[in-house]
Amino acid sequence: MNDGHGPHANDELWVCYLGAVPYRDALALQEDIRERRQREELPDTLLLLEHPPVYTRGRRSRDDELTLGEEFYAARGIDVVDTDRGGRVTYHGPGQLVGYPIMRTTDIGSYLRTMESSIIAALAGEGIDARSRCAEGPDYTGVWVQDRKIASIGVHVARGVTTHGFAVNVDVDLEPFSWVVACGLADVVMTSIAREGASPGAVDEESFRASMAAHFCRAHGREPRFVARAQLGVGEPVPA
Repeated sequence: MNDGHGPHANDELWVCYLGAVPYRDALALQEDIRERRQREELPDTLLLLEHPPVYTRGRRSRDDELTLGEEFYAARGIDVVDTDRGGRVTYHGPGQLVGYPIMRTTDIGSYLRTMESSIIAALAGEGIDARSRCAEGPDYTGVWVQDRKIASIGVHVARGVTTHGFAVNVDVDLEPFSWVVACGLADVVMTSIAREGASPGAVDEESFRASMAAHFCRAHGREPRFVARAQLGVGEPVPA
């Protein structure tokens, strides 16, 4: 999966932790980095962050997946954003680790399976036996614990470079998933590391973030290089 080239070391994958970032700001940031990656100004990069409460609608989403109406969600402080990623509607919120790999790829199927395998490996470190269900169809892309979904995946590829990525439920409020048809699956049950881990309860989110970065890079045959946002050549967001 190492398709990178240009002025940066091919065996490196840059990893940048951004903290909490509003979803629309993260979209703009991904587009900026993707353009720089396409021009070979940056190497393959993994952004790690979390979002304030938001529902995002993928390219295959239907209107009836937002079952309670946008006024209901707005009253609870949850934004709704349409995106160009694959997949259906999902929820992001505090306590969820979001990863946006901005990488060159020539095989999207292999890329998705590699992403799943890296999440499965990181979850194993938390004492969780997780699996892929990709053979059951595109709506089952992601990572599952038995029949409960613990991580969602949706990507977009433009001129050979990916955006969007994965979201692992670490210690997130799961109730907002029940207010929509999450992942386009009416009977889906969402779960989290806090609920499924070897020691259910509080999770060391920083430790899991580091583990997820390491396993993602290892699955792609790369060495992680942790960088600050300034090294990506993009400015800090302007406060509202």
